[in-house]
Amino acid sequence: MAELIGEPVFWTDDSPVCGLLAHGEDIAAHFHDYGQLRYAASGSLVTTTQVGTWVAPANRITWVPPFFVHSSRSYGETDVRLLTVPAALAGQLSAEPSVFMASALMREAYLAILNDHEPADSPRARLLLEVVITELARAPQEPLRLPEPSDPRLRAVTDLLHADPASPATLAELGHRTGSSERTLSRLFGSEVSMSFHQWRTLLRVQRALLELSEGTSVTDTAVRLGWANPSSFIEAFTDLVGQTPGRYRSTARLHD
Repeated sequence: MAELIGEPVFWTDDSPVCGLLAHGEDIAAHFHDYGQLRYAASGSLVTTTQVGTWVAPANRITWVPPFFVHSSRSYGETDVRLLTVPAALAGQLSAEPSVFMASALMREAYLAILNDHEPADSPRARLLLEVVITELARAPQEPLRLPEPSDPRLRAVTDLLHADPASPATLAELGHRTGSSERTLSRLFGSEVSMSFHQWRTLLRVQRALLELSEGTSVTDTAVRLGWANPSSFIEAFTDLVGQTPGRYRSTARLHD
């Protein structure tokens, strides 16, 4: 999902997003005056802004800073748990959206705040929120931010790739379909997203692979579905970007279901 869904609106209440989302359900573009943590207890949540796309399979937490316009899409039946971070505390976390691996302590403190239904300003809720923020501040960020272009010529190409990540089309072929030259598009990839066409498409495919693997799809089937010539080239690309093999990632993701 590359586009923000609809015109962004200011939300003071996130109740439309809390709870169970069907596969492929969209959350409209919006923003709030507080920070927000988003945890998918099951399924996966993809968060999109004007500058990038972040993928959060199960056991990851997405951070969205105050006033950052964002939209989302669920993959699989997704149980979304949202936690508000007051603007006064948001400065302790990243200035742009990020995805973190949830430690056991972070996850339990996070869920305790939501499950106990205590007032947000109660001493216990404040203490648990401090635990969550402290854990997040020291947690490694997932390195898979997919930058999104603003130039409409390049956006037309990346929209095609988002719709079909497995497409074998060359940049010249995509340019022919969208009315731009290969040379122009190659230059725009460098200036708009600071990477080559091949690098951007590989990152997109690896992001989608995270979703496939977290749902239990085999490494070989994931490689085929997403357009790699063979599983070994997929394994190499995935390991370079994620820091572990797709087989190990799949095992870890399934372990935390």
